[in-house]
Amino acid sequence: MELPADRPHRSFPRLIQNEATTEIPFHLLFRDDPGPAAGHGAGSGGGGHLSPAPVALGPAVVGSRRGTGEQPRFRRRVPSPARPAPGVDAALVERPARALPGAAGVLAGACGAAGCVLTSWWAGALPPLAAQALRLPQAAGTGLGLPQWAAYAGAGALGLLGFGGLARGRTGRAWVLGLFGRYRGTVWRTGLIWVNPLVPRRRIDVRLRHWRSDPLPATDADGIALRVAVLVVWRVRDTARAALGIDDHEAYLRACVEAALARVALRAPGCGPGAAQAAGDALTRLVAREVGPVGLEVCAVRPARIEYAPEIAEAMHRRAVAVLDARERAGALTSVVDSVEDTVTRLAVRGLVDLDDGARKVLVRDLTVAFCAGRRETSR
Repeated sequence: MELPADRPHRSFPRLIQNEATTEIPFHLLFRDDPGPAAGHGAGSGGGGHLSPAPVALGPAVVGSRRGTGEQPRFRRRVPSPARPAPGVDAALVERPARALPGAAGVLAGACGAAGCVLTSWWAGALPPLAAQALRLPQAAGTGLGLPQWAAYAGAGALGLLGFGGLARGRTGRAWVLGLFGRYRGTVWRTGLIWVNPLVPRRRIDVRLRHWRSDPLPATDADGIALRVAVLVVWRVRDTARAALGIDDHEAYLRACVEAALARVALRAPGCGPGAAQAAGDALTRLVAREVGPVGLEVCAVRPARIEYAPEIAEAMHRRAVAVLDARERAGALTSVVDSVEDTVTRLAVRGLVDLDDGARKVLVRDLTVAFCAGRRETSR
């Protein structure tokens, strides 16, 4: 812009000024000339073109843009392709397979059937009643030649492909497709669908399931043999690895549960729900880590029944009965002693009897015998 010679030079208004940035002149934000124009400034005696020199913006201006009103610039990140987990075959990573709506298969099959009927009419092999029902004119009856057989083959192939590829997708089930021993994808769609009939398919259940094991061997913290029945809640997470990685899911779960039981010290029967909960959490973590690489997900592993091994069950039963009997006897003796002491103390405090040491011992003995006999009679 040109400035008159008689007009004094004035400073441009400051647009952006805060504590996080330095002052930026207004004309620098909207300048069109990116290059420097040194030597073209306004002279002292006359007008000229005002081309300010480039201003070096420091890191305080460029790096900090808070409060300036300038929107930050974001680069669009290109998602990197998913990588399989370590130790897992890249060909066994679940991916969607191609499937069409069932209407496409029905339409193709209907067209194939219609083509076979028209070819039969063309060859004169269609019964007259069928031709009248279909309102077809009377054909010349050229017979079955090479063109008719080619039409039959094309229409039949179309009908077989259309009707043969129809499948019913259900909620909680998926179709795993494979061709020549290679995984081709998984179909998760529900309803009537069309899948290429030339590709073998296998239906797999992806619902939440539970499995109760037979009594498995285990040991407690003291090394005593136990038998544990475990309830496992699980489901298929990756259909490719679950269908093609292992043959029998329940057999694999059994092996993983047995391996986990060998590393977890269980508590003996009757130790309370807290011990069973802690053992279940430890078993869940171990089994979930083992079955993860084969596409299974374990939600919970809980001991359903814990009992002693048959070879030591009778001995442990006798031991438990002896412990309970000893505990009962100790409790009864403590109760009798407390009752005798309370009785003797109350008699002495109230002055009902004046006892020396010998009489006190006789009274204590008689009271103990009486209380024990009364407790025995009460227990009967």
